[in-house]
Amino acid sequence: MDARRRTRALLTGLAVTAVLAGTTGAAAAESAPAPGPTGDGAHALCKRVPKLDRRIDRALKRLDAGAGTRGSVARLQKRVDNATKAGHTEIATFLQDRLNHRTSLRTDLEQRKKDLAAVKTWCKANDNGRSTNKSTNKSTNKKGS
Repeated sequence: MDARRRTRALLTGLAVTAVLAGTTGAAAAESAPAPGPTGDGAHALCKRVPKLDRRIDRALKRLDAGAGTRGSVARLQKRVDNATKAGHTEIATFLQDRLNHRTSLRTDLEQRKKDLAAVKTWCKANDNGRSTNKSTNKSTNKKGS
């Protein structure tokens, strides 16, 4: 019996040690700060400008299309009108809220298009964002006066 108690105590001690070792490693990993971004991502954004421009144009084209195009403002307005004529006020209210959102989406996309045009101009003037990180690093690493 004495041997069983010693074995049980040894196994319990090993288990407690393993648990404590595992939790301290996890706590140390959680307390280490995650590395943050080193720049503003200008180069990556400049590379994506053409793709973003096409995407915004495609969305605006769909929103501005006629009533025959799914996703257009005109088609949703027609559905609101049809629901109102049929006396389905709950449906009309729901669709009107969607129409309001879709109309505001058009405004947001037009603003993004303007902002993207400014980014495109900046990218052309700044070597597609490649030189910005180098120039700031050079100016901060200078020694002397």
